[in-house]
Amino acid sequence: MTHIAIRSREAPLDLDLGAPLGLDDEALFELCRLNPQLHIERNAEGDLEVMTPAGGTSSHRNAEILFALMRWAHRDGQGIAFDSSGGFVLPNGAMRSPDAAWVLRSRLADLSPEAKDRFLPLAPDFVVELRSPSDSLDALRAKMAEYAEQGVRLGWLIDPAERRVFVYRGTESTEYLVDAVRVSGEPVLPGFELDLRPVWAGI
Repeated sequence: MTHIAIRSREAPLDLDLGAPLGLDDEALFELCRLNPQLHIERNAEGDLEVMTPAGGTSSHRNAEILFALMRWAHRDGQGIAFDSSGGFVLPNGAMRSPDAAWVLRSRLADLSPEAKDRFLPLAPDFVVELRSPSDSLDALRAKMAEYAEQGVRLGWLIDPAERRVFVYRGTESTEYLVDAVRVSGEPVLPGFELDLRPVWAGI
């Protein structure tokens, strides 16, 4: 049976399933459509993980990251940037929604218009996960390892509380940056550097 874990510090949530559990990609898409107030993911075992909306500081930090990525992507032109509402079905069957992602246009060109309107059936080339105060670092590091194993070429796990960035480059060893001012997207994102100062500052 599919398990639903709702991670929240607030009151219990009512979840409108709209479909029986044991959800395939289409039913999961419908579930997310019916519950836009929630951030829903599915792990490789088929269990659902439900998160409530981010707090103000985390939301602002994520907006800073996405703004920088979008601005670079528009200049570069080789790929498309996605926000935290975009879902990706990984090769292992998990459906993940990273806080920010980027995919080469050449990979998206192979998808039908119908596929582009649903969860994208691929691992992004680049992902960002931003740790919020309630997030488990171990759980986020496990998610980043999953991304790398499933074909993500570059991933950043940004931990504002400790002012550190974990850089994942496929199956290579993880790089660990502390109190950095910038982090480079080379060579996957040529010419992209994220200025971390607005992220560390928050609001």
